[in-house]
Order: sequence, then structure tokens, then C-alpha cells
Amino acid sequence: MLSNIRRIARKLWLFLANLPMERKLIVVFVFLVSLPITYVSYMSSRSTFQSVLAGSADSAGQMADSASDTIDRYVADLKRYTSLPLYNTDVQLYLEQRSTDWDKNTGMSMFLSYLNHTKDEIVAVYLADKFGSVYYDKDPGINWLYPEDRMAEWRSLTTNAGVAPVLQGRHTIRVNGGEQREVFTVLRTVSSVSTLNPIGILVFDIDIGLFKGMVDPVDAVTQGRTMIMDREGRLVYASGETAEAPEPALQAENTRLLTERISGAKGHFEITMDGEDYLAVYTVSPDTGWTTLVSIPLERILSPVAKTRNRLIITTLAIIALGLVVATVISHALTKPLKSLVRLMKQVQHGNLDVWLHPKYNDEIGMIGSHFNRMIIRVKDLLREVALTEKLKQKADMRALQNQINPHFIYNTLESIRMLAEGGDDPRVAQLTYLLGVQMRYGIVRGEETVTIRHELEHVRNYLDLLHIRFPDKFRLAVDVPEPFLPLPVIKLVLQPIVENAVFHGLEPSEGPGTICISAREEEGYAVFAIADDGIGMEEATLQALNDILRSGEDGERPDTGGERFGIGLRNVNERLRLHYGPACGLQVQSEYGQGTCVTLRIDYASGFHTGAEDEM
Repeated sequence: MLSNIRRIARKLWLFLANLPMERKLIVVFVFLVSLPITYVSYMSSRSTFQSVLAGSADSAGQMADSASDTIDRYVADLKRYTSLPLYNTDVQLYLEQRSTDWDKNTGMSMFLSYLNHTKDEIVAVYLADKFGSVYYDKDPGINWLYPEDRMAEWRSLTTNAGVAPVLQGRHTIRVNGGEQREVFTVLRTVSSVSTLNPIGILVFDIDIGLFKGMVDPVDAVTQGRTMIMDREGRLVYASGETAEAPEPALQAENTRLLTERISGAKGHFEITMDGEDYLAVYTVSPDTGWTTLVSIPLERILSPVAKTRNRLIITTLAIIALGLVVATVISHALTKPLKSLVRLMKQVQHGNLDVWLHPKYNDEIGMIGSHFNRMIIRVKDLLREVALTEKLKQKADMRALQNQINPHFIYNTLESIRMLAEGGDDPRVAQLTYLLGVQMRYGIVRGEETVTIRHELEHVRNYLDLLHIRFPDKFRLAVDVPEPFLPLPVIKLVLQPIVENAVFHGLEPSEGPGTICISAREEEGYAVFAIADDGIGMEEATLQALNDILRSGEDGERPDTGGERFGIGLRNVNERLRLHYGPACGLQVQSEYGQGTCVTLRIDYASGFHTGAEDEM
């Protein structure tokens, strides 16, 4: 995962880095403008959203608290009414009287009528005596009640509660035969004042329509919907309901979802119901245990926020668009001198040096333009210097060509001496003069002329014949060069300096005669020549220094001669080979002190082995 992120980031960076400078400035400028503006807009919108949401939750919470307090006071009044039989001696007497007479009926009716008229929302009041007889007073719209259907439930509820009042949540009662009414009930066991034994049950049925007057003000302020739920999470009342219009099945599912999110005495949360988002604010009554919950559609709450957000988005986009225009203008102004500089550089690249940049400002770009102008002036000066140097070199070459007349003169003089020596019967002087003349004639032509290996070997033989006159029987030459190598072209004077180095640094200091062996082989497409001697060889430090010089092409000093320069001939041959054939070619020296030295010469001419051409002398 991390490697993928790095790869994507690298691709984005390379994409940005390869953009033209003008586009880079636009991207950076817009990014620096849009990022803080977008962040501030987002934080402002979020802060406004949270503030409006918190304000709505606080307002709805206060309204829910007020409605819950009203319900608590109402239920508290009903609970107090359930204790009135304790203070009425006649009712106490009637509840313990088994028979029913006119006095009992009249007394019970008057007491129940009084209780029924204490609250307008009371549907019916029931009073059961010790022997199971039930007396009740009802709403004028109800003709018949069926308390016998509920007697067992009342006994169960009051028995579990003892002498405490019981609050029963929403339930349905049957009236007038087939009709139904939605009510909640407050009931209590009536105890004897003298014996404290239960002697009856007092029951209040209250129409749930009483909650309408409590929750309508809440809905009017919050623009939401209020629900009241009992301890078990069952719906007691929901906005818009009446006794004749009970809750739909879908409302029961929403009630379950809301109940699952309730925790604590009060609070709020967001929830989605029927595909719409709501803010739910609730409070749980510590007296009744009932929950008053207000659900407000978020769309209503956030409608003003949405308008503000839309205006903020439009403003943000306008600022970003303005930033883009400003960035385009500024980047164009900044990169225009650079574009002019690039255009002039292309002209210089094609050889036009008569260009000049006119910087308008003294910023970094203006400084680059000034330095560009100075560079053009310097280039022109260098070109003039090169032209002058070329002219001087041509003059030097002319003088060097003129100086080649001297070797011709010396060669002609040596021929005259040789003729005189032959006439005077002195063959050694004649031979020496002849060989010296041949050596000089070989070098009269300019040194870069190409010859064949056959020519080079012939030149080496003439050189050693010349040395034999001075050092008889001191040196011996062994040539082991196969015939295919002889016609190979090679630059002049590559073998003789190596042989000369072997003679004077390897064989001459040694005692007794020595041998120089020249061999050739093909190796990986190269023609490799080995010039080996059995002289005194070199020490390890001297060999290392010599090979370092041959690899680097720099001058060197023999570490054992107090600063005497060595290997000049080898270095000259090595540099000429590398210049002519490439850096892969050149010389390499192998040596062992007291055993001898071998110089390997590598030439890139393997393709010439199969030509069959041979340059005749």
C-alpha cells in the first residue's frame, strides 16, 4: 500500500516537474490560493452546521423538558387523586360492605363523579370493592364499559405494586359494545385506614388525546414531531394521533429504532428513518420513566445552512477563478523573459551569435539575461582566440614541414659518406651509415602516416642491425607473427620505441646476451602483439607506476632514480594508439624483477584478418 502511494506521488511529481514553467506557476499559485480558501470555507460551513445543530438540539431539548414536566405534573395529580378514598369514611365503609343498597350506590356514584370531573381528559373512573363489585363513572359519550374484562389485570398490577400507585401505558379498552378507545391508566390499591388491609382498587382511564395540547406547542417551535414512550419503549402518543386514529404499523418500527438509540436521562442523536435524516432529542422523566422525544428533519434545520453554504461555495469558486486569472497574468509576465532567453539560446545553438537580450528588471531573471549577454561576448572572444590559435598552428605546421628538409639533407650526406666508405674499403662504416639512413628515411614522412605490420617489423630489424654493429652478439630478435597479421594497417613507429625501451632498460644493463621476442594473436576481436625480453625486469613499485601512467596518460617519474622521467617512448606510443584506435586499445606492461618484461600492444583490427590484402614493400 505504501509503495503504491509512493509510486503515485512520484508520478504526480514527475508530471508537475515536466510541465512548462508558466503552468507550474499557475498550478502552484492556484493551489496556494484554493487550498486555504477551501479549507476556511469547509471549516466555516462545518462550524455553522454544528452551531445550528447544537442550537436546534438545545431548543428542542428545552421544549421536550417542558412537555415532560407537564406530563409529570398531570400524572402526579392523578396519583394524588388515587389516595382520596383514604380520607373518605363513607367510601371506606362502602368498600367493606358486601351488600349493595341505595345508599352505597348513591355514595359511590357521587364520589366517582367528583373524581371524574377533576380532569377533562378522564374517560372513566372505576372503584372496585373488597368483594369484586365494580362501580364507575364515565365520559358522557360512552354508554357501556366492560370493567369485568380488565379486573384480573388490575388485580395483578396492584398486587405487584403494593400500596403504591401504578402507571399503565397506552392500551385499548372496549366501549359501547364494539368501539375502542386509546387510553393510559393510573390505578392504586385502596387500603383500610383501620386495618391497612386492601379493601378495593381505584382506576383512572385517561384519553391519550390530552397529550395533543402538550406536544403541539413543541412541534410548532421545533418544526418536528413529538413522541411519548413508556418504560418498555412502547409508544404512548405521537404527534397527530387521537383516540380515533391509532399509530400506523410503520410508526411502531420507527419507535423501535428510536428506543434502541436512547441512553441516559437526556441527549440527542442523528438517525435515518423512512429514507430521511432526523435529529432526535429526548428526555426521560425520573418520576414516570416515560420518554419524551422530538424528531426534527435535518433538512428543515439545515435549510438556512444550505443557503449559506451555497453562497460560500459560489464565493469560493469566484475567488479561485480570480486567483487563476491573476496567476495566469503573473506567470506569463514572469516567464516571458525566460521564453525570450530560450528563443535566443536556440538561435545561438544554430550558430547565430549576433543576439542580445534586453532585460527590463533587475530581478533574478534580469540577472540571468545579463549573464547570458556576457556569455555571448565571451563565446565570441573564445571563437576569435580559437581562430587565432588555428592560424598559429597552421604556421607552426608549415615551419615543421620546412624543417623536414633537414633530414633529407642529412640522409643525402649520409649516402655520400657511405659511398666514400665503400670506396675506401670500410664496410662497417658503410653498413652503419646505410642503416642510419634507412632509419631516418622511415621517419621523414609525418608520424601519423599508416603503414603495415610488415613495415614495422622491417623497421625493427633495421634498428637492431644498427645496434649489432655497436653491440655484437648482445641482442637477438625472435619474430613469431602469423602471416594474417602482416598486412594489417597500423600507425607508424609503434613497435620500434617498445623494442628500444626493452634494449636500453632491460637487456643492456643485464650480463650476457638477451632475446627480444615479438609475437601476435587474436583476442576478442583485437590484434594483440607482445614484445617480451629476458632482461633485468622491473620492481613492483616501478611497474605499478608505469602502468598507472599508461592508463592516465600523465607524466611520471621513476621512484628509484631520484626524479628521472621514464617511459616517455612507451607513453607516446600508448597515447597515439588510444587516440587512433580508442580507449580500449593501448599498452600494458607485465614484468618481474630479474626475469624480464613483456609489453602488450592491443589494436582493434580483427576484421582485417580475413581480407587477404597485403601491402607489398
